[in-house]
Amino acid sequence: MNTFRLKEGMLLGTASAATQIEGGALDHSWMDWWRQGHIVDGTSPERANDHYRLWQQDDALMRDLGLQIARIGVEWARVEPQQGVFDEDAVAHYVQEAELLIGYGIRPLVTLHHFTNPMWFEKAGAFENPANLPVFLRFVEKMVTAFGTRVHEYITINEPNVYATNGYFFGLWPPGDRNLKRTVRVMSALAVAHIEAYRLIHALREAMGATDTRVSFANHMRVFAPRNPRNPVHRILTRVMEHLFQGALSKALCVGVFPWPLHRRGHHARGRYCDFIAVNYYTRTTVDSLNDGVRENVPVTDLGWEIYPEGIVDCARKLYRLCPAPIYITENGTCDNADSFRCRYICEHLRALCESELPVERYYHWCFLDNFEWTAGESARFGLVEVDYPTQRRTVKQSGAFFRDVIAAGGVTEAIFERYVRDQVYRTNVKTGG
Repeated sequence: MNTFRLKEGMLLGTASAATQIEGGALDHSWMDWWRQGHIVDGTSPERANDHYRLWQQDDALMRDLGLQIARIGVEWARVEPQQGVFDEDAVAHYVQEAELLIGYGIRPLVTLHHFTNPMWFEKAGAFENPANLPVFLRFVEKMVTAFGTRVHEYITINEPNVYATNGYFFGLWPPGDRNLKRTVRVMSALAVAHIEAYRLIHALREAMGATDTRVSFANHMRVFAPRNPRNPVHRILTRVMEHLFQGALSKALCVGVFPWPLHRRGHHARGRYCDFIAVNYYTRTTVDSLNDGVRENVPVTDLGWEIYPEGIVDCARKLYRLCPAPIYITENGTCDNADSFRCRYICEHLRALCESELPVERYYHWCFLDNFEWTAGESARFGLVEVDYPTQRRTVKQSGAFFRDVIAAGGVTEAIFERYVRDQVYRTNVKTGG
């Protein structure tokens, strides 16, 4: 069937990260990474979408497209440019944006840490240094106190597994190390940081008299599958990769259980440390070695990631079994530079979710605007809205109109499918291996 209804009460919107959209020559880890020459197209986060200046225009466009929810981020390096010195104007800016979104009927979900560290924190050892945990919690307390009762939903840390593996194992992101021991140490520290931030946010908001607090972390999940299911090596490697990348860390952050190889730092009782399950889902990894492999003859994005819609349900279900809670899809989207298959991609992932038995309450498309896509710079476009970077002109794409119409209709009608989805075709991967 081409048509489907959204789940009852399910809300749709978009997600973003401060570093990727705001712009500004800030002293943080990703500006430093650009200076070292690690961005493929040479662009820097200094330009991005200039959202810090154009935020009112962008938020009005969100309203015009009918978005019901928005995941927004705080740039730590902007709020605390020097250790212990907070920029009160910057703090007020984020509060004002949350207020504007709320005034438009758009519910904000605030992410406190999304990959980027102030350089003073990075130089002090970032999360790897146990002495820095109180420093991170001080920042959390500052922002949660500032938002007060306006914001009741938070993501403490975005994709701790991606932050740790890309930065400390593969060397692709700052600080650019390739050390398994350090990777495990950072993963363990991030789990503790989330648990402590979770407790702190609940305590702060309880003191405000709030009873509607929801806190979680954004969990990057993917399906891992052996290239040859009959090959025992492929099957073993699949289990190992899934455990090391997401399985162990999910248990630590969700329920306070630290399986091997993670190690507990301090005394953290087993318990529940997520009020909702936050899933970031993009792709499936095909395993025949310790690399991110892709099958041949499967649909892929412009970055070569396999398009595997049913995997979003598999991943959400796995987390739900670990920690039953409402499910938010906090990121799902595709690099489609020509906007030629994004409507189909969204349609198929939404359909899989809506036809599942799972309690999916939110879907945040990644992302609203084309933006600075980490090491890909401005070369990879994920947005519902096209950005002409030299002029900062915004143009709603066909996929943006599709998303608007799905929200308004409460699902995909036959007319919506015929107008936006039917003729869209994926390109196919013809290579073997990662």
